[in-house]
Amino acid sequence: MAAVAVNAQTADFVTVKDGKFMRAGVPYYYVGTNFWYGAILGSEGQGGDRARLGRELDALKAAGIDNLRILVGSDGERGVTTKVEPTLQVRPGVYNDTILAGLDYLLMEMGKRDMVAVLYLNNSWEWSGGYGFYLEHAGEGKAPRPNEDGYPAFMKFVSKYASCEKAHQLFYDYVRFILSRTNRYTGKAYKDDPAIMSWQIGNEPRAFATEQLPAFEKWLSEASALIRSLDPNHLISIGSEGSWGCENDYVCYERICADKNIDYCNIHLWPYNWSWARKDHLQEDLQRSCDNTKEYIDKHLAICERLRKPLVMEEFGYPRDGFSFSTKSTTKGRDGYYKFVFSLVADNAEHGGLFAGCNFWGWGGFAKPKHEQWQVGDDYTGDPAQEAQGLNSVFSTDKSTLKVVRQQVKRMSKIGK
Repeated sequence: MAAVAVNAQTADFVTVKDGKFMRAGVPYYYVGTNFWYGAILGSEGQGGDRARLGRELDALKAAGIDNLRILVGSDGERGVTTKVEPTLQVRPGVYNDTILAGLDYLLMEMGKRDMVAVLYLNNSWEWSGGYGFYLEHAGEGKAPRPNEDGYPAFMKFVSKYASCEKAHQLFYDYVRFILSRTNRYTGKAYKDDPAIMSWQIGNEPRAFATEQLPAFEKWLSEASALIRSLDPNHLISIGSEGSWGCENDYVCYERICADKNIDYCNIHLWPYNWSWARKDHLQEDLQRSCDNTKEYIDKHLAICERLRKPLVMEEFGYPRDGFSFSTKSTTKGRDGYYKFVFSLVADNAEHGGLFAGCNFWGWGGFAKPKHEQWQVGDDYTGDPAQEAQGLNSVFSTDKSTLKVVRQQVKRMSKIGK
């Protein structure tokens, strides 16, 4: 009887077959979003708001969004400007139990709604600790803060991570702790919970230096092998931006995605951040952004075809019109960009291609930003603490954007049926 129960349970997990996602025995194509703060909302400590979490999940489900990309937790001390708090991992191996309870609660509520989570475990950027946190505790000194010291100084420092074995071991201890947990509300071990679609090594892991690429590849391979050894049921992904996160080396990207423990490929796209769109010409630069986007996607899809693995565009955004942070501003440029990206995903999927899903950045929902720079006590939005609050968030009041999303959900739901 035990074997039958395990098999029945396994059928509920998202899997990959012949280059396509499968869920409940049918192809799974999806429109998702980034909801990095979900575990914080699910807590009963600082920042927690379970009533809001329920409203957000209900609104997402009503819009047909069932795939949420979520930060497991941030690292390090509190009270640091431009960093998410409260933190989960205060020091290596020392955990804030309220955030763990929040993650448990979030997964329980997602499971009730038949939603799935992509959970990322690390971050190359400063806003949740990540690389800088592990390097500091590996004895590499204090990590520069980009808002104080500039991004060049920060990136030079975190380029040490790829080859810092001590930092890796601290991270692996964290991975072992998280993946071996049991949800206090459902009684399910994390490895047995179909509400999790994928474990992701990190948010935008990078080498940050060409000479570090071999060590970077080695670390990713070790991390994915460790995750697989702890959890044979869930998919594993990298969280990569694509070649942009591999020092513009497409060969490196293909190698890291070809790893036997990596089940599907990721890319991220940021037209404004990548200087394809100017803040004062967002609508005029929309066509150039779309053209460059298609070229970038096509190059990565060609790699996925060789590997026979699905591709997910799990981060993309476009600023509000006029580069405004106001929830009352229009979103014509963003709506146009979303519509273009969605059409590429759906067109490819309808022809049996491997472009299987997308997660727009990011869900702001019912948040009401109070300050451009996030402060403790403010609502969490789709924009982490280092970014202007409202810039890349999709709020519940963004009716035109949500209309574009619903149209895509309707189209994707018909594919593969």
